[in-house]
Amino acid sequence: MRALFPGSFDPVTQGHQDVVRRAARLFDEVVVCVMFNANKTGRLPVAERLDRLRAAATDLSNVTVDSHTGGLLVDYCRRAAIDVVVRGVRGVRDLDYEMPMARMNHELAGVETFFIAADPALAHISSTLVSELPAAGGGGGQGS
Repeated sequence: MRALFPGSFDPVTQGHQDVVRRAARLFDEVVVCVMFNANKTGRLPVAERLDRLRAAATDLSNVTVDSHTGGLLVDYCRRAAIDVVVRGVRGVRDLDYEMPMARMNHELAGVETFFIAADPALAHISSTLVSELPAAGGGGGQGS
């Protein structure tokens, strides 16, 4: 079974890497896909995000990296013959955000959503937080 792990990955965090590793153990193939999110302003170019994702997945033979910057997630799923979307959730707020999209993806294309609970040691990390650390004089080491 093929699964899609979509996100902006701007930047890739240890939390993303954890979800990819865990999904790779559960599915035959995982496609990690940089998606366009109109609600977010991209900080890193898509090509750099793809390079970082490939580097993070080098030891995972069943993980591939791609991008989809136009159209709906279900359009990508249909084209790539993917029936499952993997989403990492850190808490109730993430779940509240993800549930309407999961329902819509199922209604539009029969795509199921598989939620992976964040590792508690990484649940406080977000791409936004990692991006803001260098500007505030912090290390930003969680992103790579």
